[in-house]
Amino acid sequence: MTGEHSSSQYNHDLEAIRSQVLTMGGLVETHFQDAMACYRSGNETQSAAVVKSDEEVNRLEVMLDDMCSHLIVKRQPAANDLRTVMATGKVITDLERIGDESTKIARIAQSMLSKNRNNPMFSGYETVRVLANNVEQMLHQSLDAFARLDDAKAVQLIAFDETIDNDFRSIMRNLITFMMEDPSTISNALDALWVAKAIERIGDHAKNIAEHTIYIVEGRDIRHSDYVLNELKNINQD
Repeated sequence: MTGEHSSSQYNHDLEAIRSQVLTMGGLVETHFQDAMACYRSGNETQSAAVVKSDEEVNRLEVMLDDMCSHLIVKRQPAANDLRTVMATGKVITDLERIGDESTKIARIAQSMLSKNRNNPMFSGYETVRVLANNVEQMLHQSLDAFARLDDAKAVQLIAFDETIDNDFRSIMRNLITFMMEDPSTISNALDALWVAKAIERIGDHAKNIAEHTIYIVEGRDIRHSDYVLNELKNINQD
């Protein structure tokens, strides 16, 4: 009975952590969406609010790290249980870093309005819009895969990161050409480049969450391996 009670309590504690992690995930999704809306509009008041909201993301990171530490000390999980707690801790870190990247975008938006008065023809938002939409979907689906422990979806998301990287490289080439052809756009084009890089980094963190999901489900650390390539080949053969 003691073992059953301990296992039940562990599951309860872990589920409480997972629930809070998904709450944090929803918060950073909104944080990213709001940051892009600010970059589109150049609304300085809204941008300041997005920067301020990063404090809540940081607070959740500290709280959840503490919950994970207490769970390990109190319940002393082993094998699969310990693996789940460790991977969840890494998901928390990636979510906090997504919040940081979104804050970078909002800070750029804070200075965008005055610059665009001097160059109203340049739209940094349109330059990165498709990339941002794709990464927004990737982040949402990576959190869904984590919530459902869907390793098949996680594999697809990791593979999709290559598309995100290619899109970023294309944006970078286009912006460099744009600056060379019209030096008056350099300031805004550089801002667009920094925003594009922040978006690309959010995609990297979404990919990390998918990798952590596979680690929880299968016990495999697939970083720096050909796991995803092999899995996609198997899917195509089937």
